Amino acid sequence: MVDDRAASRTRRGSRSDLADPRASEVGLDFAREWVEFVDPADSEHVVRADLTWLNSAWTCIYGGGCHGIIKDRPNDGCCSHGAFFTDEDDLKRVRKFVKQLTPKYWQYYLKGQKSWTERDNVGDEEDRLRTRTVDGACIFHNRPGFPGGEGCALHALALRTDKHPLETKPDVCWQLPIRRVQEWVDRPDNTRVLVSTITEFDRRGWGDGGHELHWWCTSSTEAHVGKEPLYEGYGPELVALIGEPAYAELVRLARARLAGGMVAPHPASPPTQT
Repeated sequence: MVDDRAASRTRRGSRSDLADPRASEVGLDFAREWVEFVDPADSEHVVRADLTWLNSAWTCIYGGGCHGIIKDRPNDGCCSHGAFFTDEDDLKRVRKFVKQLTPKYWQYYLKGQKSWTERDNVGDEEDRLRTRTVDGACIFHNRPGFPGGEGCALHALALRTDKHPLETKPDVCWQLPIRRVQEWVDRPDNTRVLVSTITEFDRRGWGDGGHELHWWCTSSTEAHVGKEPLYEGYGPELVALIGEPAYAELVRLARARLAGGMVAPHPASPPTQT
């Protein structure tokens, strides 16, 4: 008997076979497995984690098959629109590292000296600050052929200075492809807890415009080629999002679920992942 998902991946083909890269994407609506637990370090913090996503085989394939979110601009990856800052702390942290960039490693250094941020609207929110776009992509995105190296200048700075990219890049950049939603929940017994939901940043995470993206990796079989589950590969990011004790508990539960067999595996991941 042929596994349906394996057959589906074969029908979609490899990147070279695709006239439309969206053909490699699975739909947005499918069964997911969730686990909910209390943060061992904080009884008022509950983590609700999407194991279908965190146990998937997704990995970033920028520079190795990424089609980009804008047609005919694969080298921009997901950096075409710049990055909105989540708050003042996010901006201050990034500003500190921007000051460490030099013309050798930042293609748009001179333009950045004038301004590397701009204001824009996002959804119903008006006048939010984001990284400036230059020549169709983020000002920190070095283009192919730049002697200092292609890709995010802030990401490269982290690697050169023995830091993790989550220290140098805007929040939204290092959190992708994970989406964290937090809300205070009032319980029937008059207790209140902060619920942190950790899930996939799919096309819907972009808002209405997400459906117009040329390609989006989290839904694509082409990007579900990791050698380890996402929760392992994105360990530092998850620790930053939910804390070390909660991450340790998440790892325990995710491993147990994989060992027992996923009931609702991610449809873009190969069957061997489960």
